[in-house]
Amino acid sequence: MTKLSFFITKGMGGGLADILDGVIRDAVTGKDVAVAFSGGLDSGLIAAIAGKYAESVRLYTVGTAGSYDVLASGKMASDLKMDWVHVPLNEEVIEEKLSEMIRITGTLDPIVLSFEFPLVCIAPLVECDLILGGQGADEVFCGYSKYLDLSTDNLLKQREEDMVKLNSLTLPHEKKVVSHYGKNIFYPFLHNDVTEFVSCLNPEVLIPHGDDRKMILRDAALELGYSDIASKKKKAAQYGTGSMNLMKKIAKNRGLSVSEYIIGLADGRPWTTY
Repeated sequence: MTKLSFFITKGMGGGLADILDGVIRDAVTGKDVAVAFSGGLDSGLIAAIAGKYAESVRLYTVGTAGSYDVLASGKMASDLKMDWVHVPLNEEVIEEKLSEMIRITGTLDPIVLSFEFPLVCIAPLVECDLILGGQGADEVFCGYSKYLDLSTDNLLKQREEDMVKLNSLTLPHEKKVVSHYGKNIFYPFLHNDVTEFVSCLNPEVLIPHGDDRKMILRDAALELGYSDIASKKKKAAQYGTGSMNLMKKIAKNRGLSVSEYIIGLADGRPWTTY
């Protein structure tokens, strides 16, 4: 029996739990690590597992005061008894970090820029070399709302399109950011052992229904003893942090669309000069 077959016969949640535990253990043992932390299922599970093996773990959350991510992260960090850093987000930071991301990466997509705010805020602050990120969880485990109740064929087609976008746009963007600051980033959910495990499952078990999303990942969290993390709901980063709302507010105050505002920044025109 192969290792993968053994894991699958243990049950989907238990098999995935063992794989994730091993993947993160191998990546962090004896190291100081940072986690891009939203207080949701994905980053919460990564942080909890890392805490068993790393020399130290520090959690970084970016968001406006009182935002969903900040409130959820502060509570979960306290429950995990881990060091937590809240990086405040306001209009001045939005201006600075948008310009910085555009300069480093060349990205002009408003959605990508809005959900990438956490990383560009965290990377220059992190004192260790390794950042753990939860990218890929929604693609691998079918967590997006657009996957709800799709047929199996349509689910696989949509997920393939999203994986292409992830690999061609999002990950290169993030790697440019962390490289700019001399850091490395590791994505446990995109590790070959994880994606191979999921590829061997009947895709029907991945189809989300209502609030039942990423159930395999939630089952893995339960298997590892993290029931509170397994029950967490997550907003999209651009809304959980409050970044998209701030971007829209700034653009509206200048009589611009968000896309026009971003193009102006790319051309070197700060919003204060409009």
